[in-house]
Parts: sequence; structure tokens; C-alpha cells
Amino acid sequence: MSIKWYRQWRYIIPAAVVAAPVIIAIVVAVFGGIVMLLWNWLVPPLFGWPQITLLQGFGLLALCRILFGGFGGGGGGHSKKMTPEERDRFRERFCSSKEGQES
Repeated sequence: MSIKWYRQWRYIIPAAVVAAPVIIAIVVAVFGGIVMLLWNWLVPPLFGWPQITLLQGFGLLALCRILFGGFGGGGGGHSKKMTPEERDRFRERFCSSKEGQES
């Protein structure tokens, strides 16, 4: 029985090692292509900016992800983990620090 288990995993792991870069390349091509097509469809006619390539489209997508978040990663829900008392203390500290900077 252990020999059958070994034979299965012996072929699955190399297949996963080969498939992972292929899947990543497909994701880069698809999402970068979508951004590229939208950019090239809207921005040059509206603003006169140049068209972009596929890799620039993926780079723009990655930059937007870094700056604005997105892709449904579940981030930004930090206040949900706070108790009501912790949330009130945070608001008090944040508002008092903002008042000192404005004057």
C-alpha cells in the first residue's frame, strides 16, 4: 500500500512544480492583457497618452494593487478585530493628534 502512495506523489509533485510557473504566466498574461486593453481603449483617445504593452499593463495592475489594495484579499478589516472600547480609544488618540497638526 505504501508503494502505491509513493508512485502517486512521485508524479504529482513534479507536475505541480512545472504547472505553477505556467499558471502564473497565464495569470500575468490574462490580467495584464485586460488592463492593457482597457488602457489602450480609453486613455489614448481621451487624454492623448501613449499606448502600453502587456508587461506595462501588468505592472500598472501591480502598482494599483500596492497603492490602493484590492483583489479581495480581505485586508482593511482591522477595526473589526477591536473591541468597542479599543475602537473608542483609537478614535480619541487619532482625533486628538489631528487637531494638534491643523493649528
